[in-house]
Amino acid sequence: MKWFTRFAAKGSQRRVHLYTFSWNEERMLPFFFRHYDSFVDRYVFYDDSSSDATLEILANHPKVEVRRFERTTPGSYVASALTLQNSMWKESRGLCDWVIVTAADEHLHHPNMNDYLARATRKGITAIPSLGYEMVSTEFPDSRLHLASSLVWGTPAVLMSRFSLFNPDAIEETRFTPGQHYAEPFGKVCYPSRDDLLNLHYKMLGREYVCSRYALLRSGLGEVDRAN
Repeated sequence: MKWFTRFAAKGSQRRVHLYTFSWNEERMLPFFFRHYDSFVDRYVFYDDSSSDATLEILANHPKVEVRRFERTTPGSYVASALTLQNSMWKESRGLCDWVIVTAADEHLHHPNMNDYLARATRKGITAIPSLGYEMVSTEFPDSRLHLASSLVWGTPAVLMSRFSLFNPDAIEETRFTPGQHYAEPFGKVCYPSRDDLLNLHYKMLGREYVCSRYALLRSGLGEVDRAN
């Protein structure tokens, strides 16, 4: 519920803003912040009426602003989220060097993200796709772990290979498709010569968590989503 306003002046140290959604993510948020806090300067969460400890956790994080997720397309969570994914990051233009549009169970990973982004900036790269992996565990991990370095078993996943990290001043439109599974970015688009960024998707974390999480997500779909 806080507005993080300590923006850096143009030309100062590189800054990263992250935009995402939340709905009863209390179990995932410790992993999420442990992963991103080392290189993200500002978070904006659109919360879909969480009823667990999610809002309390977010309120206690000094870099987080929470906004209410509005279903702007009646009967469709997916379409409403898509509208936001294609627009919410635009407010960061002129305020940061990179934005991330992601989900609470996705960890964009490089062994040294700060140096990687600094090099990308120097090379004039503006759009960094990620190679997706569906990470797998037989049980839900200890909340004190850093998942990218401790839970390293997974399988390549085409639908998790996302366009989630880019320069908001160079990209005019992301043109995501539903679920953010594909994108056709428009603007000054310059990709790296090779794919070194990974997108680690942490949902298959033991049978109990998988079943309960999918049951919750299914209950949040609108009639339009179910029809589709």
